[in-house]
Amino acid sequence: MTQTAPDDGTTEVKKPGFVYLLGRSVIGPVARLLYRPTIIGRKNVPRTGKIILASNHLSFIDSIVIPLMAPRRVQFLAKSHYFEGTGFKGWVSRTFFTAIGAVGVERGAGQAAQDALDQSKRIIDTGAAFALYPEGTRSLDGRLYKGRTGVAWLALTTGALVVPVGLIGTNELQPVGSKVPRIRKFTVKFGEPIDVSTYGSAESGRARRQATDEIMAAIHGLTGQELAERYNEAPPANAVERVKRAFHPERR
Repeated sequence: MTQTAPDDGTTEVKKPGFVYLLGRSVIGPVARLLYRPTIIGRKNVPRTGKIILASNHLSFIDSIVIPLMAPRRVQFLAKSHYFEGTGFKGWVSRTFFTAIGAVGVERGAGQAAQDALDQSKRIIDTGAAFALYPEGTRSLDGRLYKGRTGVAWLALTTGALVVPVGLIGTNELQPVGSKVPRIRKFTVKFGEPIDVSTYGSAESGRARRQATDEIMAAIHGLTGQELAERYNEAPPANAVERVKRAFHPERR
């Protein structure tokens, strides 16, 4: 996947090219042959048009599983350092992540988080299927955490349908700290598309929260995970951060 900077200062997003198609046509069949995954509800994924695949997150390998098992091309954001390496190792990393539909972006809070949302919106606006994790980061204890409202903001601003995705067993496939995937069975469930436009404007914190809660409830219905009832995040680093979280919960 290539990106260029147009004159207006934004990032032009191009659709996946040859490397992605080669990766999908080679890696996908090999993975299905080795792991024999159970895939349920592929018919629920619209074959055309803007969609967001909103999934629970159990393992690093989730970002490989979803693009390979979905019935259409999928793109997602990945840490920019996967694309910035040098030498042979850097080339391998860039080629692999491009092949599975990743788009490099700086991760972080504040402006970096908004930039990531803006980049996600640009990808969705191309008519692509875009995958993300409303929990924000991997669940280390297997529970399903509260969803962050960025997924609703994207759906409400782009008009995309949201397809909930439930991953089961990927934490056994590649546990935290493991660099090489194990041969384990896993399940991918695609739920029925959700139209969140009925909740109102993307500018409404209440609309974003209600839409996100519906999406998370659908994911929970697919996975049956225990609910954590809180965000999956480290404790506030200082008093300022605690105040920010207390007064701006809808932004998370």
